[in-house]
Amino acid sequence: MTRLLIVGATGLVGGFVLEQALADARVSRVIALTRRPIAPHDRLENVVLDFAAMPADAAWWSVDGVVSALGTTRATTKSPSAYRTIDHDYPLAVARHAHAHGATRFALVSSLGANPRSRFAYTRLKGELESELEKVGFPSLTIVRPSMLDGPRTQARPNEGTVTAIFRLLGPVLPRRWRISPASVVAACLLDGAIAAPPGVHLKHNEDMT
Repeated sequence: MTRLLIVGATGLVGGFVLEQALADARVSRVIALTRRPIAPHDRLENVVLDFAAMPADAAWWSVDGVVSALGTTRATTKSPSAYRTIDHDYPLAVARHAHAHGATRFALVSSLGANPRSRFAYTRLKGELESELEKVGFPSLTIVRPSMLDGPRTQARPNEGTVTAIFRLLGPVLPRRWRISPASVVAACLLDGAIAAPPGVHLKHNEDMT
């Protein structure tokens, strides 16, 4: 039975992770760190906090596995420094705190093309985070690199919706790695990584997810 910590549980992928974790018999307790309260559940501990002031010694850091689906968009976070803080610094801080309290498995939703030497700011930032997480020292680290995510959004994103529709139409002719990634499938891969992944670093792309 796994005690699982989730960050990003109010987002698209994180919401699916939370839903699936609460229904998974392998999970004994879910701790969700959020900036606003979420619906209660008898196996859920919802910790509402400011990620800029995470306590290093809280008892709820003592978990077996962690799923990080925390992130923002340039549309909602205009400042490059604030964007980096949310997409890089917060997930890394969560990883370090959880590792210090004994967590052995960490699963991250990253991005297709993530590379610390990428010429594109988004994929370069994702690559930098991946590299830093490898240094933390988790016995098991799962990194999921989806393509364009598909699923029900709580906020309308007209431009993204158009691109998603195009990806759906082109799906049959696109290489599997570039095809649209259902958020629920990405979530399932993250959850399995945080619960049952063997030792080592595991990179997961579309073609690795069933």
